[in-house]
Amino acid sequence: MAADGRQHVLAIGGFAASREQDARLPALIGYALELSGAPQPRVCTLNTAAGDDPGGYLRIYAMLAQHGARPSHLQLFPMPNVADPADLLRSQDVIFVGGGSVANMVAVWQVHGLAEVMRQAWQAGVVLAGVSAGAICWFHGGTTDSFGPALRPFTAGLRLLPGSYCPHYSSEPARRPAYQALVADGTLPPGIACDDGAAAHFAGTEFAGIVADRPGATGYLVRPDGAGGSHEEPLDAAPLLPG
Repeated sequence: MAADGRQHVLAIGGFAASREQDARLPALIGYALELSGAPQPRVCTLNTAAGDDPGGYLRIYAMLAQHGARPSHLQLFPMPNVADPADLLRSQDVIFVGGGSVANMVAVWQVHGLAEVMRQAWQAGVVLAGVSAGAICWFHGGTTDSFGPALRPFTAGLRLLPGSYCPHYSSEPARRPAYQALVADGTLPPGIACDDGAAAHFAGTEFAGIVADRPGATGYLVRPDGAGGSHEEPLDAAPLLPG
Protein backbone atom coordinates (compact mmCIF):
# COMPACT_ATOMS: atom_id res chain seq x y z
CA MET A 1 0.00 0.00 0.00
CA ALA A 2 1.31 3.45 -0.94
CA ALA A 3 2.27 5.71 1.94
CA ASP A 4 -0.85 7.88 1.65
CA GLY A 5 -3.24 4.94 1.26
CA ARG A 6 -4.26 5.90 -2.29
CA GLN A 7 -3.84 4.23 -5.67
CA HIS A 8 -1.22 5.90 -7.88
CA VAL A 9 -0.44 5.77 -11.60
CA LEU A 10 2.41 7.68 -13.24
CA ALA A 11 2.09 7.85 -17.04
CA ILE A 12 5.41 9.00 -18.54
CA GLY A 13 5.55 10.56 -22.01
CA GLY A 14 9.10 9.46 -22.79
CA PHE A 15 12.74 9.57 -21.72
CA ALA A 16 15.74 11.33 -23.24
CA ALA A 17 18.06 9.05 -25.19
CA SER A 18 21.58 9.66 -23.89
CA ARG A 19 24.48 7.82 -22.29
CA GLU A 20 24.00 9.84 -19.14
CA GLN A 21 20.34 8.83 -18.97
CA ASP A 22 21.26 5.18 -19.49
CA ALA A 23 23.53 5.27 -16.43
CA ARG A 24 21.23 7.16 -14.08
CA LEU A 25 17.73 6.40 -12.84
CA PRO A 26 15.35 8.87 -14.52
CA ALA A 27 13.88 11.30 -12.01
CA LEU A 28 10.40 10.32 -13.16
CA ILE A 29 10.98 6.70 -12.11
CA GLY A 30 12.46 8.00 -8.87
CA TYR A 31 9.22 9.89 -8.30
CA ALA A 32 7.25 6.66 -8.69
CA LEU A 33 9.48 5.05 -6.05
CA GLU A 34 8.81 7.99 -3.72
CA LEU A 35 5.05 7.61 -4.17
CA SER A 36 5.30 4.10 -2.74
CA GLY A 37 6.64 5.47 0.55
CA ALA A 38 8.84 2.38 0.96
CA PRO A 39 12.45 3.00 2.06
CA GLN A 40 13.65 0.09 -0.10
CA PRO A 41 10.81 -0.37 -2.57
CA ARG A 42 10.24 -3.66 -4.32
CA VAL A 43 10.08 -2.80 -8.03
CA CYS A 44 9.03 -5.23 -10.73
CA THR A 45 9.75 -4.30 -14.35
CA LEU A 46 7.89 -5.60 -17.38
CA ASN A 47 9.29 -5.18 -20.90
CA THR A 48 6.52 -7.16 -22.60
CA ALA A 49 5.98 -4.37 -25.13
CA ALA A 50 9.57 -4.80 -26.36
CA GLY A 51 9.41 -8.59 -26.49
CA ASP A 52 11.21 -8.89 -23.14
CA ASP A 53 14.43 -7.34 -24.45
CA PRO A 54 17.06 -8.58 -21.95
CA GLY A 55 19.17 -5.42 -22.31
CA GLY A 56 16.33 -3.35 -20.91
CA TYR A 57 16.15 -5.50 -17.80
CA LEU A 58 19.91 -5.27 -17.22
CA ARG A 59 19.87 -1.46 -17.48
CA ILE A 60 16.99 -0.92 -15.09
CA TYR A 61 18.33 -3.46 -12.58
CA ALA A 62 21.58 -1.50 -12.43
CA MET A 63 19.80 1.85 -12.05
CA LEU A 64 17.35 0.64 -9.39
CA ALA A 65 20.09 -1.04 -7.35
CA GLN A 66 21.91 2.31 -7.10
CA HIS A 67 18.83 3.77 -5.42
CA GLY A 68 18.41 1.05 -2.80
CA ALA A 69 15.40 -0.52 -4.54
CA ARG A 70 14.84 -4.26 -4.68
CA PRO A 71 14.37 -5.03 -8.39
CA SER A 72 12.70 -7.98 -10.04
CA HIS A 73 11.17 -8.57 -13.45
CA LEU A 74 8.35 -10.48 -15.07
CA GLN A 75 9.32 -11.99 -18.41
CA LEU A 76 6.61 -13.62 -20.54
CA PHE A 77 8.62 -14.65 -23.64
CA PRO A 78 8.92 -17.53 -24.36
CA MET A 79 7.22 -18.39 -21.06
CA PRO A 80 6.90 -16.74 -17.63
CA ASN A 81 10.17 -16.64 -15.70
CA VAL A 82 8.38 -17.22 -12.36
CA ALA A 83 5.93 -19.89 -11.25
CA ASP A 84 3.29 -17.42 -10.06
CA PRO A 85 3.27 -14.10 -11.98
CA ALA A 86 0.22 -12.85 -10.12
CA ASP A 87 1.86 -13.31 -6.75
CA LEU A 88 5.01 -11.54 -7.96
CA LEU A 89 3.07 -8.50 -9.18
CA ARG A 90 0.79 -8.22 -6.15
CA SER A 91 3.77 -8.36 -3.77
CA GLN A 92 5.48 -5.24 -5.20
CA ASP A 93 5.59 -1.63 -4.07
CA VAL A 94 6.02 -0.38 -7.66
CA ILE A 95 5.37 -1.95 -11.06
CA PHE A 96 7.19 -0.28 -13.97
CA VAL A 97 6.18 -1.02 -17.57
CA GLY A 98 8.49 -0.19 -20.47
CA GLY A 99 7.70 1.00 -23.99
CA GLY A 100 7.21 -0.73 -27.32
CA SER A 101 4.02 -2.18 -28.81
CA VAL A 102 1.07 -1.47 -26.53
CA ALA A 103 -1.26 -3.60 -28.66
CA ASN A 104 0.99 -6.67 -28.47
CA MET A 105 1.67 -6.12 -24.78
CA VAL A 106 -1.96 -5.91 -23.71
CA ALA A 107 -2.86 -8.93 -25.85
CA VAL A 108 -0.15 -11.01 -24.16
CA TRP A 109 -1.21 -9.76 -20.74
CA GLN A 110 -4.80 -10.80 -21.46
CA VAL A 111 -3.73 -14.32 -22.45
CA HIS A 112 -1.82 -14.67 -19.18
CA GLY A 113 -4.60 -13.15 -17.07
CA LEU A 114 -2.44 -10.19 -16.08
CA ALA A 115 -4.91 -7.45 -16.98
CA GLU A 116 -7.02 -8.35 -13.96
CA VAL A 117 -3.90 -8.86 -11.82
CA MET A 118 -2.77 -5.31 -12.66
CA ARG A 119 -6.16 -4.01 -11.53
CA GLN A 120 -5.89 -5.97 -8.29
CA ALA A 121 -2.37 -4.66 -7.64
CA TRP A 122 -3.48 -1.07 -8.29
CA GLN A 123 -6.49 -1.44 -6.00
CA ALA A 124 -4.19 -2.81 -3.30
CA GLY A 125 -1.99 0.29 -3.49
CA VAL A 126 0.88 -0.89 -5.69
CA VAL A 127 2.17 2.15 -7.62
CA LEU A 128 1.81 1.61 -11.37
CA ALA A 129 4.23 3.49 -13.62
CA GLY A 130 5.22 3.22 -17.25
CA VAL A 131 6.55 5.00 -20.29
CA SER A 132 4.97 5.27 -23.76
CA ALA A 133 3.19 1.91 -24.24
CA GLY A 134 3.58 1.45 -20.50
CA ALA A 135 1.65 4.70 -20.01
CA ILE A 136 -1.09 4.26 -22.63
CA CYS A 137 -2.10 0.86 -21.24
CA TRP A 138 -3.72 2.21 -18.06
CA PHE A 139 -6.23 4.34 -20.02
CA HIS A 140 -8.98 3.57 -22.54
CA GLY A 141 -6.39 3.92 -25.28
CA GLY A 142 -4.16 6.31 -27.17
CA THR A 143 -2.02 6.80 -30.25
CA THR A 144 0.28 3.95 -31.23
CA ASP A 145 2.61 2.69 -33.94
CA SER A 146 1.85 -0.91 -32.89
CA PHE A 147 0.19 -1.57 -36.25
CA GLY A 148 2.79 0.04 -38.53
CA PRO A 149 4.77 3.27 -39.03
CA ALA A 150 1.63 5.42 -39.37
CA LEU A 151 0.05 6.26 -36.01
CA ARG A 152 -3.31 4.61 -35.37
CA PRO A 153 -5.75 4.54 -32.46
CA PHE A 154 -5.44 1.89 -29.77
CA THR A 155 -8.68 1.39 -27.85
CA ALA A 156 -8.14 -1.81 -25.85
CA GLY A 157 -6.45 -0.34 -22.77
CA LEU A 158 -7.00 -1.68 -19.26
CA ARG A 159 -9.26 1.30 -18.44
CA LEU A 160 -8.09 1.74 -14.89
CA LEU A 161 -8.09 5.46 -15.67
CA PRO A 162 -10.63 7.52 -17.62
CA GLY A 163 -9.93 9.01 -21.01
CA SER A 164 -7.00 8.52 -23.37
CA TYR A 165 -3.27 9.23 -23.37
CA CYS A 166 -0.65 10.31 -25.90
CA PRO A 167 3.11 9.99 -25.26
CA HIS A 168 5.96 11.73 -27.14
CA TYR A 169 3.63 14.66 -27.80
CA SER A 170 6.24 17.22 -28.86
CA SER A 171 9.21 15.03 -29.83
CA GLU A 172 7.48 13.04 -32.60
CA PRO A 173 5.95 15.41 -35.17
CA ALA A 174 3.05 13.13 -36.09
CA ARG A 175 1.84 12.60 -32.52
CA ARG A 176 0.19 15.97 -31.87
CA PRO A 177 -1.94 16.19 -35.03
CA ALA A 178 -2.87 12.49 -34.89
CA TYR A 179 -4.00 12.67 -31.28
CA GLN A 180 -5.94 15.89 -31.79
CA ALA A 181 -7.73 14.45 -34.83
CA LEU A 182 -8.65 11.21 -33.03
CA VAL A 183 -10.03 13.13 -30.05
CA ALA A 184 -11.87 15.56 -32.34
CA ASP A 185 -13.74 12.83 -34.20
CA GLY A 186 -14.50 10.78 -31.09
CA THR A 187 -12.31 7.79 -31.96
CA LEU A 188 -10.47 8.45 -28.68
CA PRO A 189 -12.05 10.04 -25.63
CA PRO A 190 -10.62 13.31 -24.30
CA GLY A 191 -7.38 12.85 -22.45
CA ILE A 192 -3.88 13.93 -21.56
CA ALA A 193 -0.76 14.14 -23.71
CA CYS A 194 2.76 14.38 -22.32
CA ASP A 195 6.07 15.53 -23.71
CA ASP A 196 9.18 13.42 -23.26
CA GLY A 197 10.42 14.28 -19.78
CA ALA A 198 6.91 14.81 -18.38
CA ALA A 199 4.43 12.49 -16.71
CA ALA A 200 0.77 12.61 -15.71
CA HIS A 201 0.15 11.59 -12.10
CA PHE A 202 -3.20 10.13 -11.10
CA ALA A 203 -4.29 9.48 -7.51
CA GLY A 204 -7.15 7.02 -7.64
CA THR A 205 -8.93 7.94 -10.87
CA GLU A 206 -8.40 11.68 -10.36
CA PHE A 207 -5.77 13.68 -12.20
CA ALA A 208 -3.26 14.92 -9.61
CA GLY A 209 -0.89 16.93 -11.82
CA ILE A 210 2.05 16.91 -14.20
CA VAL A 211 5.64 16.37 -13.07
CA ALA A 212 8.65 17.01 -15.31
CA ASP A 213 12.39 16.32 -15.18
CA ARG A 214 13.48 19.06 -17.59
CA PRO A 215 12.58 22.68 -18.40
CA GLY A 216 9.85 23.12 -20.98
CA ALA A 217 8.43 19.61 -20.71
CA THR A 218 4.79 19.48 -19.70
CA GLY A 219 1.41 17.86 -20.27
CA TYR A 220 -1.69 18.95 -22.14
CA LEU A 221 -5.41 18.42 -21.76
CA VAL A 222 -6.91 17.63 -25.17
CA ARG A 223 -10.66 17.59 -25.72
CA PRO A 224 -13.16 18.26 -28.54
CA ASP A 225 -13.89 21.94 -29.16
CA GLY A 226 -17.54 21.41 -30.10
CA ALA A 227 -16.98 22.57 -33.68
CA GLY A 228 -15.42 19.46 -35.20
CA GLY A 229 -11.91 20.15 -33.96
CA SER A 230 -10.01 19.85 -30.68
CA HIS A 231 -8.76 22.18 -27.97
CA GLU A 232 -5.33 21.84 -26.36
CA GLU A 233 -4.71 23.26 -22.90
CA PRO A 234 -1.12 23.26 -21.58
CA LEU A 235 -0.88 22.19 -17.95
CA ASP A 236 1.49 23.46 -15.26
CA ALA A 237 4.31 21.04 -14.49
CA ALA A 238 6.03 20.59 -11.14
CA PRO A 239 9.82 20.22 -11.68
CA LEU A 240 11.70 17.22 -10.33
CA LEU A 241 15.37 17.06 -9.39
CA PRO A 242 17.50 14.57 -11.35
CA GLY A 243 17.47 11.03 -10.02
